[in-house]
Amino acid sequence: MKLRYQFWLYPSAPQRTMLAEAFGCARIVFNDALRARQDAYRQGAMRPTAAELSKRFVTDAKKTDERHWLDDASAVVLQQSLRDLETAYSNFFASGNGTRKGPRTGPPKFKKKTSRQSIRFTANARFSITEGGALRLPKIGDVKIRWSRRLPSAPSSVTVVKDTSGRYFASFVVEAEDKPLPELDLDETETGIDLGLSTYAVLRGRKVSSPKFFRRHGRAGRGTRLRRRPGAGRRGVPRGADRQVRPAAALLPPGQRGRAHLDRP
Repeated sequence: MKLRYQFWLYPSAPQRTMLAEAFGCARIVFNDALRARQDAYRQGAMRPTAAELSKRFVTDAKKTDERHWLDDASAVVLQQSLRDLETAYSNFFASGNGTRKGPRTGPPKFKKKTSRQSIRFTANARFSITEGGALRLPKIGDVKIRWSRRLPSAPSSVTVVKDTSGRYFASFVVEAEDKPLPELDLDETETGIDLGLSTYAVLRGRKVSSPKFFRRHGRAGRGTRLRRRPGAGRRGVPRGADRQVRPAAALLPPGQRGRAHLDRP
């Protein structure tokens, strides 16, 4: 079976610029192909195939003055962007005719620069993990990555993601062996749970203390509100008079901020 492992990325300033260019190239190719399919639908023409879209918006577009900068990004990244569009349409049609389970899926939408950005490198792109533990990406370089666990096998693809808070992640797809869980002996695994007031539960003589997460989260929530509204809680200060506008990354918990950066326009 296939599993996905996600890790933090810490690109340098030049690498963030190159990633921003790669995100933009993939976004432009996706939007151009989506616009072409929408125009064909409105005109009642045959929908363009994946090969036609690839030739028109990748191969031929690189030769024009308006899209010559597409050559700065990896060709695999652009092809995967077109494949994402095909997958989005397939899910939309399958959801409409009832062959796809789950909530109904809408048609693909145009990607925005201010939303979540992602590019995908497959094995054909020849990405690799260096001996020093860095992630080597084509036309990007060796990007620092924080490994929190080992990969069970060699990854087949990696998706570089930048969220709206400016954080970078690397999501690997690996093949793992599907091992069934050992069978349980009901005679040995039977247990009783005794819920109490002084302790949350008692399991075979082992006491489990109450987590008290409601009280802890309540205090943290009030502190967050006071930080967002510095004027709150002080007499003589109108509500919201000295409210500060802070970026989304500054509102994250300290442990999740990492090295969040915002790309310059």
